[in-house]
Amino acid sequence: MTSGSLQGRTVVIVGAGPGFGHTLALRAAAQGASVVVAARTASRVEAIADAVRRDDDVRRAGGTAIAAPVDATDPDSVRALRETVEGHADAVHGLVYSAFAVPSMKPLVRTDHAQISAGIDLSVLGALRATQEFTPLLEAGAAADDATHVAGATHATHATGGAASRPGAASRPATSSVVMMASAVIHHSRERYAGYKIAKTALVALGHSLATELGPRGIRVNTVAPGYIYGDTLKAYFESLAAKYGGTVEDVYAHTAEKMDLRRLPDEAEIVDPVLFLLSDAASAVTGQTLTVDCGEFHT
Repeated sequence: MTSGSLQGRTVVIVGAGPGFGHTLALRAAAQGASVVVAARTASRVEAIADAVRRDDDVRRAGGTAIAAPVDATDPDSVRALRETVEGHADAVHGLVYSAFAVPSMKPLVRTDHAQISAGIDLSVLGALRATQEFTPLLEAGAAADDATHVAGATHATHATGGAASRPGAASRPATSSVVMMASAVIHHSRERYAGYKIAKTALVALGHSLATELGPRGIRVNTVAPGYIYGDTLKAYFESLAAKYGGTVEDVYAHTAEKMDLRRLPDEAEIVDPVLFLLSDAASAVTGQTLTVDCGEFHT
């Protein structure tokens, strides 16, 4: 398997939506992965999986996709998802947790505690539930890849007449990867975002602790913190702002992009690419990290 490729790997996406989740599933399968698309709305994930299976690039790469409903706040539902995956694969090589719900947009002094608890349950405890359930399969994925690496290194040694091989990718222990989707909200304290920041900051802390605990088992854990993602959802929001305050969508975009070093907003593919990197062998030494992807709004 070439560095950066997901050929022959199984990747589970928990919380796959029609924007980021769809793009990630498509791009991973186009690298040859078998992708499990999971979210609360069964019809939505079925549509995503069907679109992935019909994609020409996915077919050429030998990738595929299946759909499975899951409620990340329900332990029984997460367990059922793991059982579904076990019916299709003996190991999992990548787990992406991107479950999302629109947060309360109120100052903390006017935010109901139940809303904060619900955000933590979905963002943090949901990620923990998923990781706990899939840890044995992720460990199996690392072990399976390690066996492949050892076999490849042995073949190379025989081919060179027993000479010691140059240290490199073939000698590295294989790993599986967990990627949790945080948010650039962790870098600011703007009013009305506090409840969301609490949940996403806790998610980053969870990733740090899981990286330490699971590293000896060959499982890497990282978080990605996107800022604005310029897709259909954000475009619709910009349209509503333009209608409310006057001006055009382009005006709203330009005003927002002024805060970015690159004077633009990242699109969905630019958020997906770092996730694919963290899932791949190219990131084999990267764990316990948070990667902010925001065209330079925050310097971390």
